[in-house]
Amino acid sequence: MSDCLGLYIEDNLIKYAKVSKDKDEKKVETFGIKFYDNLEKAIEQVIQETYSQKTPISINLSQEIYNYYDMFALLTKQDLQKAISTEFEAYCVDRGYNPNAFETRYAICDNGLDKDKIKVIHIAENKIELENRVKQIGGYKLSNISPISMSIPNLLANQEDENYMIVNIEDETTITTIINNKVYNIEKFEEGSREILAKINLKENSYSKAYEICKDTTIYTSEGKNLQETEQSYLEDIIPTLYNILGVVRKKINEVTEKIGKVYITGTGALINNIDLYFQEYLLDTNCEILRPYFIKNTKAINIKDYIEVNSAISLALMGLNEGIAGINFKHQTFGDKVPDWLKIEVSPEKTKKERKNQGGFFTWDLGQKLDKTEIGLVRICVFMLLLIIIYSVFSGALASAMNHKKEEAQQSINNTNAQISKIGKDDQSIKSKTNEYATIIENIESFSNNSSERNRTRNAIPNLLNQIMASIPTNVQITSIENTTDTHIIMEAKSTKYEQLGFFIATLKNEVILQDVISTAGQKEGDIVTIKIEGELP
Repeated sequence: MSDCLGLYIEDNLIKYAKVSKDKDEKKVETFGIKFYDNLEKAIEQVIQETYSQKTPISINLSQEIYNYYDMFALLTKQDLQKAISTEFEAYCVDRGYNPNAFETRYAICDNGLDKDKIKVIHIAENKIELENRVKQIGGYKLSNISPISMSIPNLLANQEDENYMIVNIEDETTITTIINNKVYNIEKFEEGSREILAKINLKENSYSKAYEICKDTTIYTSEGKNLQETEQSYLEDIIPTLYNILGVVRKKINEVTEKIGKVYITGTGALINNIDLYFQEYLLDTNCEILRPYFIKNTKAINIKDYIEVNSAISLALMGLNEGIAGINFKHQTFGDKVPDWLKIEVSPEKTKKERKNQGGFFTWDLGQKLDKTEIGLVRICVFMLLLIIIYSVFSGALASAMNHKKEEAQQSINNTNAQISKIGKDDQSIKSKTNEYATIIENIESFSNNSSERNRTRNAIPNLLNQIMASIPTNVQITSIENTTDTHIIMEAKSTKYEQLGFFIATLKNEVILQDVISTAGQKEGDIVTIKIEGELP
């Protein structure tokens, strides 16, 4: 069984959820929210309270930028990466950014308007902001940093027959559009729960109280009851922001060529009572629901709304458990990340490195004292090398034994093969003898067949020639003689009172391929009669 602690970090609070996974079964072990003044201390408290000192941690990006590029679908992976890099560099040049200052990832989906192209969703995060995120986790086991817009679809099971949008109303609002079960578009804008809570906080002078008021507030639709003065006061802080968010949602629905069947609402804004009815009142053709993690069932012990409150943290934890879109983790995998937990040495301690050196030198360690990073690294390397030697020895022995056994089997196989080869040699001689005999018979048959064909061809050639001449000879031309002097050579004499008729006849013999290689004499004239001699080859 594996587990992961998801931390969704906002300006004033942390949402957290520890999720375990056993094969296909998933379970939220513990969850909650924590308001803070000091982020590092708050994160440490969450980790201590959830017993996650050795648990992988997954967190959200803070200031990611989204761009979209259309690329040809037939590009190789290497060419696609180069093309994306070129597009992003052009984007940075236009805005005066340094492209090397960003860490980037991308995801791919179908281009709804052109089947020959793909749509690239490009995500960029400033490296300084990313490093700050890493430092916030301190020395704990950070394994995943992902944009919340890409992790939030993890809360829904595959819905291949429906296109939908997820409206995540946290400090900022992200709208994730899912087409054909793939993330198709992401819209991120600043209006969200930060603005709502800030307005209420001005009245209550307590951020945590403002958060609770937001959770307890109910939106009444056009057919709802009359509001009390206090309810009206808080709704004046809430409704304008929700209305602006709703306007963006309607715009994005209209921009998508495919029909959006459902809108899911999540985040802090989803805790406002009846927010789904408020959205439904304006989105008449689209169903609106509160997003609920697909693997969580109703229980009497815990209200489903409490799970919904930490949806963002649950989705990040699932991302850390290798659920959802691959390849968008902004956390660089170091050697330490790849070393198994059981190889890692942790000691707790009080003496400094200088004190330990005074006690016995650099390599004299008291396991009751704290080691510095260099010493811990050396210990890990030593343990790893020792295990490598043991594993190598065991596998070498097993491999040597297996090789000896295989050699014996191979020698026996060679002996059997040699015996079979000897038998095959005798059979080969017999086959060659029969082959020669059959070759002689085939040669005789082919010779007889060729002679027969030649006789048939010659026998039919002359009648065919006469028929063709009869059909094509001009009226004023007469054939006085025709002779087959050799195999296919024909000589004929023709006469006519007109030269042009004889010329026409010769041209007909050539054009209709009655004879090949046709030649003729100049012609002799006796009185009015012109006689010529024509020679050619039967075709």
